[in-house]
Amino acid sequence: MRKFLMLLLLLPLVATAAPYNRNEARTVNKIVFGDVDSVRYISHQEVINSQRNGWETLLGGVVGGLIGNQFGGGTGREVATAVGVVAGAGIAHNRQPVQKVVDYRLVELLIKAEDGRLIDVIQDVDRQMIFQRGDSVRILYFDEGVRVDKVL
Repeated sequence: MRKFLMLLLLLPLVATAAPYNRNEARTVNKIVFGDVDSVRYISHQEVINSQRNGWETLLGGVVGGLIGNQFGGGTGREVATAVGVVAGAGIAHNRQPVQKVVDYRLVELLIKAEDGRLIDVIQDVDRQMIFQRGDSVRILYFDEGVRVDKVL
């Protein structure tokens, strides 16, 4: 789940919030109006390693055993099967883990509120609402966090 982080430069307060859609009705606790002083688009990358589980090792052992069983005869076949099981399981267990890169697009807004306070908000980028310096905005405070929108 995506989270929003608000940092008040003059008032130390940290809050997180779940994303919401524009057409979703929510109760607003407080609204602060201000102007965007600076905008910085940032990217947060997170590398996630896949969790290896026993199924990969088991499958490697089965495949190795089936291949090893094709060679030799009598006790030689049993030895080849056992070697195939161990080799297949070892190869499957030691293969490189798969990595997945997750990229979160964020925007950091430094807002000068009407009362003179500076408020720094980091939230997800909304492609339908691109901020620029000087934009009039409102900061919506919810129970779960905050959100910045342009004043239309």
